[in-house]
Amino acid sequence: MVAEPAGPEEAPEDRKPLSDEATSEFALPEGMVPEPPPEPEGSAFVVPEGLAAEPASPEPEGSAFATPSTYSAKDSPPAFTPAYGVPLARLPHNAPWQDRMRTMLRLPVGDRPVPEAPASKDETGPSVPRVLDLTLRIGELLLAGGEGAEDVEAAMFAICRSYGLDRCEPTVTFTLLSITYQPSLVDDPVTANRTVRRRGTDYTRLEAVYQLLADINAPAHEVSPEEAYRRLAEIRRNRHPYPGWVLTAAAGVLAGAASTLLGGGPWVFFVAALGAVLGDRLAWLCAGRGLPEFYQFLVAAMPPAAMGVLLTLLHADLRPSAVITGGLFALIPGRALVAAVQDGLTGFYITASARLLEVAYFFVAIVVGVLSVLYVAVQFDAQLNPEGALSPAERPVTQIVSSMVLCATFAILLQQSRGTVLFATLNGGVAWVVYASIAVTAEGSTVMATAFAAGLVGLFGQLMARYHHTSSLPYVTAAIGPLLPGSATYFGVLAIAQNNLDQGFASLAKAAALALAIAIGVNLGGELARLFMRAPGAGSARSAAKRTRGF
Repeated sequence: MVAEPAGPEEAPEDRKPLSDEATSEFALPEGMVPEPPPEPEGSAFVVPEGLAAEPASPEPEGSAFATPSTYSAKDSPPAFTPAYGVPLARLPHNAPWQDRMRTMLRLPVGDRPVPEAPASKDETGPSVPRVLDLTLRIGELLLAGGEGAEDVEAAMFAICRSYGLDRCEPTVTFTLLSITYQPSLVDDPVTANRTVRRRGTDYTRLEAVYQLLADINAPAHEVSPEEAYRRLAEIRRNRHPYPGWVLTAAAGVLAGAASTLLGGGPWVFFVAALGAVLGDRLAWLCAGRGLPEFYQFLVAAMPPAAMGVLLTLLHADLRPSAVITGGLFALIPGRALVAAVQDGLTGFYITASARLLEVAYFFVAIVVGVLSVLYVAVQFDAQLNPEGALSPAERPVTQIVSSMVLCATFAILLQQSRGTVLFATLNGGVAWVVYASIAVTAEGSTVMATAFAAGLVGLFGQLMARYHHTSSLPYVTAAIGPLLPGSATYFGVLAIAQNNLDQGFASLAKAAALALAIAIGVNLGGELARLFMRAPGAGSARSAAKRTRGF
């Protein structure tokens, strides 16, 4: 028989619970005070226990812990990245490719629309190094031809995007082009660069490059990299549309037309043209010997000044100041000045500074060339008096015709195609009419008249460029010829030669103000064309950099 197991022993009196209620080993022992709950964030300013809380007083103005007076939790602005995400930018295909590329360049890389995938997934795209090299070669032609840095970047981005390289970043400075492509965040970037060592003025070549860009960006055209290379080689090999003797004759006619614009007659026209032809030939000779452009400008400015001094010494009843001023019109670097101011206004400050420095060097070369001749003339007691040219005779018909001839010959010097010469000539004639109406007829400010006339030139030129899907330079650069500050430059140099330094520097400062008015007016006119006369269906805004407000 099995005995029943003994039950548990009864606990001693000192170990029995004090009550019949259930207890836990996590219960606080008797006499212990629980810790207070953790204080919320920002509780460093909570009043400690035991201290009487003083009535709340508003924080002084400017305190970091005071609630802004305009803040409302109910009407608080949304976060920078909303919960529903950032809407994708959609760019219409019927907008000009320049506007679409400028818009995408100013978007972050992650917000740019991705190009459409090819129809066949097995189809492989072109080689990345080959596309980057093609992009740099085309960008080099555009930058060397005088295009602005923003337009060159837009063209480079358009080429890469057309061949499927959407994650690329082009960078343009005055002498260096670079582009970086990174397929994804985990892949190594591919970077290529190219140095621009030679610059030339050939707007016919520039138009051909823009036609190639239009074909590369057009959905109806499928231009392979090999075809683009072939067309690019043809553009480089093409001869200039005008031979050298035509360019020299155009320089002479330009100087003669400018002297007639300032009140000269037929003999003044002939003498000014002869001086400009001699200066152009000397500049070509220096270029063939490898001399820098500074000395080429210096030498080219000396023959027109010498012809004016010769007329003074011969006591000819002509206008020597008109002869000298006419010879300076073909030398003032208006194209480079407009490009420099455009780069500065669009945020490319390094390129703008370099171009302005180049313009300053050319301007100093012209001043030194003319000043050297005038200083020698003063030593021979040549009676150079600018008073006769300060009030030119008002001959509206003659001056309008002279301004149009000046623009036509300027367009030939820029190697423009024959189709753009006519519009540039008409655009320049309109600019002179507007300038003369404000500055001469209404006796207004010459700086304001110059800026207004240059604004119309930029507006009409940009409209024609958008219509033909090409660059605006062929329609703008030659048209600003009659507005160039040749007279102010000559009077400043003459005053310095005659030891009137205050008057001379004041006149040179006026010439600089007129030049800046031309550049800003041209740029503003082009921006107005993009702002108010957008292409049909172009719904995307071309956002620009915002004001920094001093930060």
